[in-house]
Amino acid sequence: MLTARDTEMDEIKALELGVNDYLSKPFSLGVLKARMKRILNEQSNSAIIKSGTISIDKNTCKVYKDETEIPLSRQEYRLLLYLIENKNHVLSKEQILNQIWDSGGRYVDSNTVSVNISRLRTKLEDDASNPAYIKTIHGIGYIWKE
Repeated sequence: MLTARDTEMDEIKALELGVNDYLSKPFSLGVLKARMKRILNEQSNSAIIKSGTISIDKNTCKVYKDETEIPLSRQEYRLLLYLIENKNHVLSKEQILNQIWDSGGRYVDSNTVSVNISRLRTKLEDDASNPAYIKTIHGIGYIWKE
């Protein structure tokens, strides 16, 4: 976060809200570059994403439930990764379509997201009819609950 606000309370609040770093003006270009490099290195080194019993190895594009590998199609993998990277945030069907499928709406129909969510639930959830992870927010979209 780059800001002109330089009080301790502003910095504490921003860090509590989840910003990676806090830099107030004035700052040197060298300090900015060093901090950005550190943040980018941290993100690229985090190749394993975990959420509950589900883990994703981004280096190998493999998904595991507990220790068992779960075979997913390319689209299912991309959908799962998008959901987990945005966990605890409601994603509309339109957001999902634009991120995972053709943004122009070609090659997909209105049921594409629902069908792929259903497939993911069948593969990942203990009880697909009562999902613990992928929740439907009626009239809005879906949310990955952790």
